[in-house]
Amino acid sequence: MPSKGAAAPGPSENATAPARARLDALWARGRDFLGTELAIMGGAMSWVSERHLVAAISNAGGFGVIACGAMNPALLEAEILGTKALTDRPFGVNLITMHPQLDALIAVCLRLHVGHIVLAGGIPPGPAVRAVKDGGAKLVCFAPALVLAKRLVRSGADALVIEGSEAGGHIGPVSLTVLAQEILPEMREVPVFVAGGLARGEAILGLLEMGAAGAQIGTLFAAATESIAHPNFKRAFIRANARDAVPSVQLDERFPVIPVRGLANEGTRRFRQAQVELLAQFDAGDITREAAQLEIEHFWAGALRRAVIDGDVESGSVMAGQSVGMVRAELPVAQILATLVDQAVAALAARPAAGPG
Repeated sequence: MPSKGAAAPGPSENATAPARARLDALWARGRDFLGTELAIMGGAMSWVSERHLVAAISNAGGFGVIACGAMNPALLEAEILGTKALTDRPFGVNLITMHPQLDALIAVCLRLHVGHIVLAGGIPPGPAVRAVKDGGAKLVCFAPALVLAKRLVRSGADALVIEGSEAGGHIGPVSLTVLAQEILPEMREVPVFVAGGLARGEAILGLLEMGAAGAQIGTLFAAATESIAHPNFKRAFIRANARDAVPSVQLDERFPVIPVRGLANEGTRRFRQAQVELLAQFDAGDITREAAQLEIEHFWAGALRRAVIDGDVESGSVMAGQSVGMVRAELPVAQILATLVDQAVAALAARPAAGPG
């Protein structure tokens, strides 16, 4: 019987309580690892995953992750301190392994007692792994295949993220559907978080039941109320369909292009045309291979900032995952997370009760 003055739980709450307990059990390993109520990490999106969005995710029960990107150590320190001023809950920092100041960035994270460091963008160098481990932080790495997942765990990774090609930004060639089947049944040593194209609680639930410890969400949060992204950027997300989020195109294997998924716009069309023109110049002997490759690599310089901060969604880079088609409104982070949980709980609650064994 409820205590005096306390409201009795409604019928819906009574009906879903066992389902919520089941969900909590399914992602208990991820919650314990992150130190959070929900085993949902925020994807690290450059220019988007800054203090306000990160703190909002953590305050709502998830795990925000600062995207360091190209920040120098001083800027990263300011961002960490700014996030700490907005939340007293756990959050992490995502560092790019190719950053020329990686060691100094790790040192900043450790000095400011960041509990989880995510090393992304390639196989983490040994000294970086040792620095994170010796400093007492938990190390999270991205695993694009089972063989690399095992190698990363042997080298010291405390948790893994497997991200499918449905994701936004820099992507690998394999879908989350395939990666989950390849890695989840074989990788039990550490928690594994799934990412790429996730926008509903039922999808997260299915992957938890396959063995995932939690999920990483990016695209849903990019257009959240607390995101500092320009209104044009958010409107582009809300208008887009899944098919609009396409990977960048490589026209010639002699000039590699690291695939990046974003919304098709004038910038993507210009990038294709720029490659055509550079290939013609190279074949005519008017430009060296090195110079042509450099121009291809520099084409998008500053383009993400132009889209996110300045609102230039025509020539800028509007990085988005294929789940962008399910972004229908600008919503608060807490509502996004609550909806994901409600969807998973409803799916569990709708299942027939198990009969006697």
